[in-house]
Amino acid sequence: MTSITRIFDFPYHQQNEFTTIPDALASKQNGVWVKISTQEYIAKANSISRALLRLGIKKDDKIAIISSNNRPEWHIVDIGVLQTGAQTVPIYPTISESDYEYILNHCEASYCFVSDEEVLRKINLIKDKLTHLKAIYSFNTIANCKNWNELVVLGEDESNQEEVETRKNSIKTEDLATIIYTSGTTGNPKGVMLSHQNIVSNVLGSAPRIPFKAGASRALSFLPICHIFERMVLYLYQYYGVSIYFGESIEKIGENIKEVQPTVITAVPRLIEKVYDKIYAKGAELSGIKRKLFFWAIDLGLRYEPYGANGFWYEFQLKIARKLIFSKWQEGLGGRLEVMVSGSAALQTRLSRIFAAAGIPVMEGYGLTETSPVIAVNDMRNFGFRIGTVGKVIDNVEVKIAEDGEILCKGPNVMIGYYKNEKLTNEVITDGYFHTGDIGNMDSDGFLKITDRKKEMFKTSGGKYIAPQLIENTMKQSRFIEQIMVIGEGQKMPAAFIQPNFDFVIEWAKKNNIEIDKTHQAIATNEKVIARIQQEIDTINPKFGHWEQIKRFELTPDVWSIEGGQLTPTLKLKRKNVLEKYQDLYKKIYSF
Repeated sequence: MTSITRIFDFPYHQQNEFTTIPDALASKQNGVWVKISTQEYIAKANSISRALLRLGIKKDDKIAIISSNNRPEWHIVDIGVLQTGAQTVPIYPTISESDYEYILNHCEASYCFVSDEEVLRKINLIKDKLTHLKAIYSFNTIANCKNWNELVVLGEDESNQEEVETRKNSIKTEDLATIIYTSGTTGNPKGVMLSHQNIVSNVLGSAPRIPFKAGASRALSFLPICHIFERMVLYLYQYYGVSIYFGESIEKIGENIKEVQPTVITAVPRLIEKVYDKIYAKGAELSGIKRKLFFWAIDLGLRYEPYGANGFWYEFQLKIARKLIFSKWQEGLGGRLEVMVSGSAALQTRLSRIFAAAGIPVMEGYGLTETSPVIAVNDMRNFGFRIGTVGKVIDNVEVKIAEDGEILCKGPNVMIGYYKNEKLTNEVITDGYFHTGDIGNMDSDGFLKITDRKKEMFKTSGGKYIAPQLIENTMKQSRFIEQIMVIGEGQKMPAAFIQPNFDFVIEWAKKNNIEIDKTHQAIATNEKVIARIQQEIDTINPKFGHWEQIKRFELTPDVWSIEGGQLTPTLKLKRKNVLEKYQDLYKKIYSF
């Protein structure tokens, strides 16, 4: 087996272990899936390396990659850059021009690869302020912009391949590989420095937890590749010889899943929620015996416990439900899906149960950019799956719980530090332990449970602690609630901003013969809609302590989105932004 110590070893490992995979990387171009073999992947990466050396790239130079969608070019450039000893700086395509300017100057990027005209437009707006940038290359063909294929052609001459090999051989596993900028709640983005060892150790430590058929699995990738979760998993796919198909966009996931028929996908909880909501909505439209069977299967799924814990009679019923109902879910997800891997935020336990019952288990994991990212992950095999937890800690990683409940992590996956910020690095890493900022506990069997973000917990004026994520996750089980943010720091009671599920509200009104104006503004202020959502809140509130219950709420007229600034690229709440955006509603709630 190929020795893997650096990120660029993965494609070579794939070639050595599986000869060559014809669809190692694939993307849809002009309506057709275009496939790149392992051999072509390596050849093009080497062309990029040779071209960069001819451009004068030196060890430890920084090269930015900004892509609006996942694509083979991203990986080819990534490996091509890393082989020269330079570092890649992946950047989210949706950030502001000011953040682009800060990141590109802070890391001193000498070259930048962009995917399309919109990203190029943003970079061009600040181009004169980028003091180190020498050139921009685009993946798409764009007028008046250099194209990445120019580098492929420049590198076709193999006469300096020996120089590439010399560079590769000089790179140690402890060397910096990439800088990933994460947005803080205040101030400028932080540059997380990850070494080859950080990421490689995380891939190898996570590998035994995911049940792949080596050389015979197929993945659909659509989460942002600039996020360490998806990026690490893509290296993991390469390690296992998994064919990687890059989805066109989140909007086309349903279509792409049916075309690709993946055996594995990665997702964030919000996407899994949306998949379930669509399935539920279709089931609700059924009538007669089909409807009864559908909701019988749902009820059965919500009581699911792994490893036959519910006994023979339950397992017998489940077998019938899988054949009659859940098999259709599987068909809707391509027909071959064996596992979904979820990260980035807490997954509702009902979704863990229902999808596991349907034979499509969701392996929930936990980690941060600073931990490359995986700290723990569930595994259906060997009794390694426990609903409501993020699984057991992976090999070579150590976790301990501080006195205040904070999760501390130590291991080869912990970042080098924050780029050009030793003070902040020393604040979060003490005695080799990284302070995650998350609150959790570990049970006697070694399963880790996350209860909330330390920084997101707050006190009411009565001195009671509120853990907002737990409340929000439970409230989002209502089909009327698309997004919710619990507020109330320093106030006498918790309240919430709620973005209604506008499509479902319109459907509900129609079914109940309720006349409503279908504009979002009108829905958010409609008394009948507000009263109906109050019913949902009243039903869920008793699950929490009296001091935690939502006493008041306001509906927002906007669809919370990445572009609107309410959500991160992995669909988590940007709490500071949401609070600032809805200050008028905040004052309305607390001005009584």
